[in-house]
Amino acid sequence: MEKKVKIFDSTLRDGAQGGGVSFSVEDKIKIVKALDQLGVSYVEAGNPGSNFKDLEFFNKIEKINLKNSKLVAFGSTRRKGIKVSNDENVKSLLTANTEVVAIFGKAWDFHVTKIIKTSLEENLKMIKETIRFLKDRGKEVIFDAEHFFDGYKENPEYAFDVLRAAVAGGADSLVLCDTNGGAFPNEVYAATKKVVEAFSVEVGIHCHNDCGMAVANSIMAVEAGAVQVQGTFIGIGERCGNANLSTLIPNIQMKKGLYCIPDKHLKKLTSSARYIAEIINVPLDGSMPYVGNSAFAHKGGMHIDGVNKEAHSFEHMNPELVGNRRRFLMSEVSGKTTILPMLQKLDTRISKNSPKTQEIIDKLKRLEHMGYQFEGAESSFELIIRKHLGKYKPFFELKYYKVIEEEPFNNREGSSSALIKVMVDQKEEITATEGNGPVNALDKALRKALEVFYPSLKAVHLTDYKVRVLNAEDATAAKVRVLIESTDGKEVWSTVGVSTNIIEASMIALIDSIEYKLIKDSES
Repeated sequence: MEKKVKIFDSTLRDGAQGGGVSFSVEDKIKIVKALDQLGVSYVEAGNPGSNFKDLEFFNKIEKINLKNSKLVAFGSTRRKGIKVSNDENVKSLLTANTEVVAIFGKAWDFHVTKIIKTSLEENLKMIKETIRFLKDRGKEVIFDAEHFFDGYKENPEYAFDVLRAAVAGGADSLVLCDTNGGAFPNEVYAATKKVVEAFSVEVGIHCHNDCGMAVANSIMAVEAGAVQVQGTFIGIGERCGNANLSTLIPNIQMKKGLYCIPDKHLKKLTSSARYIAEIINVPLDGSMPYVGNSAFAHKGGMHIDGVNKEAHSFEHMNPELVGNRRRFLMSEVSGKTTILPMLQKLDTRISKNSPKTQEIIDKLKRLEHMGYQFEGAESSFELIIRKHLGKYKPFFELKYYKVIEEEPFNNREGSSSALIKVMVDQKEEITATEGNGPVNALDKALRKALEVFYPSLKAVHLTDYKVRVLNAEDATAAKVRVLIESTDGKEVWSTVGVSTNIIEASMIALIDSIEYKLIKDSES
C-alpha cells in the first residue's frame, strides 16, 4: 500500500446538518476519541465562529491528546468588501487553536454573483487573502471548493481560477465539492483528473448523496488521483447525507489496496459505526455495507449451503475483517444446513444427522405456526436452542408484574406505572417506575430491578420496537408479535414475543433480550 488516501471525517460539522441530529459538547468529544482510535487523518469538529457550543468544544478538546487524527476548524472566506484581519469569523478560527483549518469558497460563478452577490474578481481575492492570512499564522489550510462540479460544468475556466487563487494563497490541499450531490461518477472522474494534472498540491473529494452516488463518486475521484476523501462516518448529513466513510474506508483499503487507516483498526469499523450511531441516537441501517447488522446475513437455502461450503461463494469478503459477523436468518423454511452452525456453536458434538437437529427444526416449525418469526430475532432462537440442549441457566426469575394506566388521558409523560418483583439467587427485588405507556414502564422497571444484581444492564436500551397483528379477523382478541431490537452500544440483538396480550408479548421479548445480554456477558 504505497499510496495513502487521507480520510477527512466531517460527522461533527457536515453531519450535524442532518435532520434530527444534534450533538452536545460531550457527544462531540466522544466521537472525536472514537475516530482518533480508528485512525482517520482529519476530524472536522465545527465552526468556532458560528455558535458558543463549538467554542466550548474547542476549549475542552485542546486538553485531550489525540494520537492519530488532526483536529480541523471549519469556516468561510472573509466577507466581501472588508479586510481579512477585520473579519470576526476568520479570526474566530484562530481561537480554536487547531493545527488545521478548512476554508470554503465559491467555485460556481452563479453562486458568486447571485447568492453572495459580489464580483468574480472579489471572490478570488476573498479566497486568496483568507488562506494567506491563515498560512502566515502557521496553519495547514484545506480549501473546500464549494459547488466545484456544478461550477465546472457551467464555467470551467472560472472554477479553475478559484483553485488557482487558493494555491496562490498557499492552500495545502484542494477539495472538490459536489455540494448539490448531482454529479455522476464519469463527470467526477474527468474533472478530478484534470485538476490533479493541473496542480501540484494534494487534491481531495467531498460528495453529497442526493443521487445515491456519493460513495461511487468518491471512489472515482480516488481513481483519478484524489488523495483525500471527505465524508461522514455513517453517511449522515444535510438532505440525503454525505459520502459514507464506513463504506469508503474498506472499499479504498481492502478493495483498491490503498492505505487509509492502520490495518489492525479495520476490525473496529463495525463497533465504531454502532458506537457513533448510538451517540447520534439514530438507528444504524441494517443493510449498510460492511457494518450493518444484515451486511453478511443469509436466508436463502442455496446461499447458506454455499457459504458453509465456501464462504466466498456468496460473500465478497470475510465479515470479521471489519469486525462484523455472518448471520443465518431462521425461518420455517430453514433446513438442517441453516441451523447446524448455530447448534455446533453451542455443542460441537452435534451433527447434521443428530436427533437434536431434527428436534429443533420441528420446534422451530411449531413456534412459527403459533406466530413466532425468528428472521431478525436470532437471539430468541438461540435461547430456545440453549434450553433444548440443556445449555441454559436462568439469571433471574420474574415473580410478578403489574401495570397501572392513569385516567383520564392527558398525554403527559409518565402516564403508566409498572411494579415488578424479581428473584436472583434467592434475593428479591421490587421496583416501581413510571413510563410513557405500559411497555416503556415495564421495560424501565425490569431493567432497574435487575441492575441491582447486574450493573452491565445500565448500558442496555431498546433501539426499535415493532408490533404486528397476526390474525386481524379476530379484531381486539388477535395475537400480536412483538419484535424488539436492543443494544449495549457495542452489540445489537433482536428478540421476539407472541401472545394475544400485547403486554405479555412485549415482556417475553424484553426478558429474552436481557437474558441474551447476560449470557453473552458471562461467556465473555
